[in-house]
Amino acid sequence: MKIVVLGGAGKMGCIAVQDLAGDPRVDEVVIADREVKQAKVVAETIGSPKVSIQRVDVTDHDGLVAVLRGADACLNATVYYFNLPVMEACLEARVPYVDMGGLFHTTRKQLALSDRFAEAGVSAVLGMGSAPGVPNVQARYAADRLDTIETIHIYDGIKPPPPDDLRFTYAVPTILDELTLEPMVYRDGEFIAYAPMSEFEEYWFTHPIGPQPTHLSLHSEVATLPLSFADKGVKECFFKINYWGMAKEAVEKIRVLDEFGFASREPVEVKGQKVVPRDLLVALMAKYVPPITEFLAPPKNRPPDWTKEIVTEVRGTKDGEAVTYRLGTLTCKGSLPTGVAPARTAIWLAEGRIPPGVHPPERVIDPEPFFEELKTREIYTQVTVTRTL
Repeated sequence: MKIVVLGGAGKMGCIAVQDLAGDPRVDEVVIADREVKQAKVVAETIGSPKVSIQRVDVTDHDGLVAVLRGADACLNATVYYFNLPVMEACLEARVPYVDMGGLFHTTRKQLALSDRFAEAGVSAVLGMGSAPGVPNVQARYAADRLDTIETIHIYDGIKPPPPDDLRFTYAVPTILDELTLEPMVYRDGEFIAYAPMSEFEEYWFTHPIGPQPTHLSLHSEVATLPLSFADKGVKECFFKINYWGMAKEAVEKIRVLDEFGFASREPVEVKGQKVVPRDLLVALMAKYVPPITEFLAPPKNRPPDWTKEIVTEVRGTKDGEAVTYRLGTLTCKGSLPTGVAPARTAIWLAEGRIPPGVHPPERVIDPEPFFEELKTREIYTQVTVTRTL
């Protein structure tokens, strides 16, 4: 089994590469990235003979198709801006596809490719990281056991770093988009845009995370879950997170820069040169992303409470009785689920376990076997069922 990981030299892609290299079902893992120097660091750190490197630029369609040909699956770990062109390349190469999310709007555009993928006999799963991904499968677990669904509430909790820690927890462009773009919420049959970082709610996550202030954020789960379970009468679906796992103080600094226009995509003239403020901001923020080796091989002195819990609460009825399912997926290894979830999905795609077409995770990922796969990497899911007496 050969799996190509586009962006495999990146912060989340490298985790997927490591997981795939350690799986006995996989024979070859290709790090396909334009950053060859960083790809070599990833390959050397992992130290597996299964891992190879191929330089590729995802904007070069023909070159990308050439790299993909002969692969059993493609795991797209690049920034979501490239999801659509990568899918087109996978379609031409007849290679199954999985990504880590499309931030709602791109996901909806990707779903429109389903008929073409089905006609070509090619399978694709969208938004299969830690979130989106895990919450979709959590919601499916609950939906399978309920007659009706009233609400699907998703909470992503990360134990906060110290106030003086200004580092980003994953891709800078994606966090900037989640921080500045309007989050979408599904309410009473409509998708409604809200102000960024609005509707704060204190949510109690599992120890050692505890209570955290969570807020709305633009995310892909909301784009598909209400439609997938429309027949059960879903009235509300939202996604909330606690500052994207960053220090509140760091997020507030970025918001100030946004207010001054540094997140704008509109070019401004500076000394006769056209400069896009957002491009400058992304470039400057790059130094606040931890080194790649910290994601792959955490040092022994890393605090043991680098903890993340993804929670989905689904409220509905069963046999006329009000029931609430709470599924919490917990790990002390932070971003690990973001790489492991799509890695295991890529394997399922390569094995032919996903039907042709383009699918959200809740449609094609069987929850219990999937949670069992996560458990092998110390990512544990607990289910709590609440009924009214």
